[in-house]
Amino acid sequence: MTNLHVTSNTERFEVRTTVDSHFGWIRTRLSLKNTMMSDLRTAISLVGFGFAIVQFYERLDKMPGASPAYIQVAPQYLGLTLIGAGVLTLVIAISHYRWGVHYLWSNSFASIAVNELQSPQLAIAILLVLVGLSAFLAVRFRLA
Repeated sequence: MTNLHVTSNTERFEVRTTVDSHFGWIRTRLSLKNTMMSDLRTAISLVGFGFAIVQFYERLDKMPGASPAYIQVAPQYLGLTLIGAGVLTLVIAISHYRWGVHYLWSNSFASIAVNELQSPQLAIAILLVLVGLSAFLAVRFRLA
């Protein structure tokens, strides 16, 4: 039995207050949080790996007996690209997360929405954007 019925008015559908729809809302909310956490892990990996590549090749050049990179700026550009991709991933993830949360708290779902404490995913994502930008600037201007 479905709990969503299409209506002809301005609303896309009618949400009936049932246990099934209530738990469906909760599963959707938890799925949204899980997706955000996956995006955070991906972005952290991209930023960290990009920064590590730059640091590794800078130290490799100083090691005795090691030959320098064929293209000297390639590791720095690769690191910057990975860091930039991580920051871009976070910005897109924040945008999708905010859209999803606003949609789940819209008037259509008011009857089945669950009051909850604020989740830290959004704050952590914003903090990681700042960390990623500072890593990007540090690599770009050789402050690291």
